[in-house]
Amino acid sequence: MKRLAFSLVLLTAAPAYAEPGAQDSQAQTLYQTKCASCHGAERLGGIGPALLPDNLGRLGKSGAEMTIREGRAATQMPSFKNEIDDAGIKALAAYVYSAPNVAAHWAQADIEASRVLTPAPAADKPKFSADPLNLFVVVEGGDHHVSILDGDKFEPIFRFKSRFALHGGPKFTPDGRYVFFSSRDGWVTKFDLWTLQVTAEIRAGINSRNIAISKDGKHIAVANYLPDTLVILSADDLEVEKIFEVADLNKHPSRVSAVYQAPTRDSFIAALKDAPEIWEISTDPHAPPVYSGLVHSNEKSMIEALPSAQGLFALRRIEISEPLDDFFFDPSYRDLLGANRDGGKAVVVNLTVGEEIATIPLPGMPHLGSGISWMRDGRRVMATPHLKEGKISVIDTTDWKVIAEIPTAGPGFFMRSHENSPYVWTDSFLSPTHKDEIQIIDKNSLKVVRSLKPAPGKTTAHVEFDRSGRHALVSVMEMDGALIVYDADTFEEIKRIPMSKPIGKYNVYNKITFSEGTSH
Repeated sequence: MKRLAFSLVLLTAAPAYAEPGAQDSQAQTLYQTKCASCHGAERLGGIGPALLPDNLGRLGKSGAEMTIREGRAATQMPSFKNEIDDAGIKALAAYVYSAPNVAAHWAQADIEASRVLTPAPAADKPKFSADPLNLFVVVEGGDHHVSILDGDKFEPIFRFKSRFALHGGPKFTPDGRYVFFSSRDGWVTKFDLWTLQVTAEIRAGINSRNIAISKDGKHIAVANYLPDTLVILSADDLEVEKIFEVADLNKHPSRVSAVYQAPTRDSFIAALKDAPEIWEISTDPHAPPVYSGLVHSNEKSMIEALPSAQGLFALRRIEISEPLDDFFFDPSYRDLLGANRDGGKAVVVNLTVGEEIATIPLPGMPHLGSGISWMRDGRRVMATPHLKEGKISVIDTTDWKVIAEIPTAGPGFFMRSHENSPYVWTDSFLSPTHKDEIQIIDKNSLKVVRSLKPAPGKTTAHVEFDRSGRHALVSVMEMDGALIVYDADTFEEIKRIPMSKPIGKYNVYNKITFSEGTSH
């Protein structure tokens, strides 16, 4: 099928936003010079999020000024205080809170018009000899490509050009044959790992965060920052199945921070950036009725209950005290740990009763989305890195108490392990002086037993294990970067594979089996 030309639908009627003063030439020039490469020439987002009043949520102009001046921790947003004077910073903040020249609009008709199908030929086995469940899908952010890596020989077997700025991690069908990617600018791509071919693409939003796949592999959920939607697609051909306009019960819209599969619950769980709610959406066509209103304090009171609030895509709202946009789930998916960018704590929400059951003090901005868990002395613990402090917090999931804080070389972003490994690997990705260091922690003693510098002076992060847990792969995240393969027991280097800024690599088997050592 001929690839369809894409054109963004732009409405001439703009909503009521904060008024002028922002549209002066200085602000526009500063924006195009300092901001457009990441946030898009029309402020619709790129590597960074869209910068429009409706998309900036609770930040406010003063918050925008501080972000421009000081940067934003644990993101690619730098500080501009040495490049832009105070008047320029104020002008820029006013500009991003002003009405755009044209308002962005991306509705169901636009999504459907963007869909392109390129079906792969029939195949009853892979076209290569490598173990299809021990493949690594490697996202190379440097030149926007994806490499498929043989996880036994550690040799690339295929490479193809991806959409711009893939984000949120690829998702695999339960049999491991198909993988789905999402890009910051809203594109969802379906790729056949047997025939090594893209089979479908669709643009589900203008600025997207991530995707999730349902337990049965039939549905894809897309979390959008712009517009404020959660889009459900058929995994078969990416046809639109449902669009949720995301807002709280008072009709205040919210961006969707992320969406996750909860396999034991047969549902999607969505984190809302701007609303104190967690959404659970059923992916079971035979699910019993649920409350489409808020579930809170064990009352399970029904608010705005709808006759359709059962079965496939039934919506359940869970009230929480404040918005949470970074989640960790215990293996049962009964309990969720959530945090937000402003806090120094984690909140534990029991999804069964729909209630907050604990608060855990965690100063230093925990990155729960990278947390992992394992059994230690007969009790399950989880561990999380921190984005502002060089430490790992270890939490007993029985009583939700912090049992250890492990010092590291600097603030980190990722943690990884494997059920067959006695070690946890973590990075110092956000350290200005130790971004090249990997720390290896013993799961029982909770001590750092080894530090590695795979590429001195270069950013090194994101460890992923192979199917067996015998090897650990580390990314050197530079344009002239590499994947470095280590023996996971001896920590000796096995092989170095050149890559263009490999920002992530994902083992098929570990992902489809929900290995306890990797994020989901």
